Amino acid sequence: MAHSKVVGGSTAKRVIACPGSVALCAKMPPAPSSTYADKGTLLHTAMDAILSSSEFGPRNVIGMTYQGETLDEHLYDEKITPALEALDEIDPDQQMEYMTEAQVEFGELLPDVFGTTDVLGRRGRKAIVLDWKFGDGVPVSAEENSQLMFYAAAAMRTEATAWVFDKVDEVELIIVQPPHIRRWTTTVDRIREFEIALVLAVNLAQKPDAPLSHGDHCRWCNAKPICPRMTGAIDRALKVQIEALDAPSINAYLKAADVLEEWIKGIRALGFQMLEQGVQLPDWKIVQKRALRKWVNPEEAAKALDDLGIDPFKSEIVSPAQAEKLLKPLKLKLPDGLAVAESSGTTMASAEDPRPAVLQIGQQLTAALSKIV
Repeated sequence: MAHSKVVGGSTAKRVIACPGSVALCAKMPPAPSSTYADKGTLLHTAMDAILSSSEFGPRNVIGMTYQGETLDEHLYDEKITPALEALDEIDPDQQMEYMTEAQVEFGELLPDVFGTTDVLGRRGRKAIVLDWKFGDGVPVSAEENSQLMFYAAAAMRTEATAWVFDKVDEVELIIVQPPHIRRWTTTVDRIREFEIALVLAVNLAQKPDAPLSHGDHCRWCNAKPICPRMTGAIDRALKVQIEALDAPSINAYLKAADVLEEWIKGIRALGFQMLEQGVQLPDWKIVQKRALRKWVNPEEAAKALDDLGIDPFKSEIVSPAQAEKLLKPLKLKLPDGLAVAESSGTTMASAEDPRPAVLQIGQQLTAALSKIV
């Protein structure tokens, strides 16, 4: 999954919104890999292996490894099976011509800017750009997805992949994030509009005074700890007297809270990385986490406790979620009426959150009565 350093599919949204971030990111040390990233690479590799050869049985990927991560039966059933089912839904009659892991580039328009697609396909007069997302975290939307539009624009200019878009009527962008499929259909003209915005942003990024801006694109930017827009926002927030803020001000600060929290996470991660590399931070050090006791030999411990008259084993029923995972390999579903979803309480969410607002009946009733009295 090679990508360029200037801008790639995963960074296109940020670079368009904040051209100045390119220079800042270049100053940051390489981010260390994580178990989540390694597992994602493993699953992408497995899907490529399955789709690249008709003679390669899907379950043959079980046992594949990458950086200490292993694709076992559970991970296969949890991620690979729904991904293949999603592909069957997208291409039910298997009429799609496709290619996987294709490197696409912009040629002379944007030298050294390239990326690698997961799946490029064509069904009739429709071009398809599909991306696997195997993370369980933030849901990824296909609508106006900058990563997929980046791949589409680059693929149009790449000789080996241009056939996918030749004389098509529409372009469908698809995110498969098991078990969900998110789809959005657009036009070649919209992809070309995106390309123009990308070219302008990349050209701006080369200038010493390239503009900076903060927003939801900051979430995955590794330059947050040194970004003037972020550090300035922090300084302003620290000077604010929270008690004196009115409702509109609180509303505005809440919208910025996610960005500030991501900055905090970024600065902590960078500090830890520097300390691990031997850089001295006068007020900080690396220490061992809280020690948790464990049995030296569980079997001997169980026998000793049993001899003392204590039952060493605690049994309890599995949770509904655990039960569903156990039933899945058996192709069985949890019977209706056995479980109920109960909220653990209330929390705050943005107005765009799909969950309905909780009616604060007590407060509303009190307010109404106060007007009557």
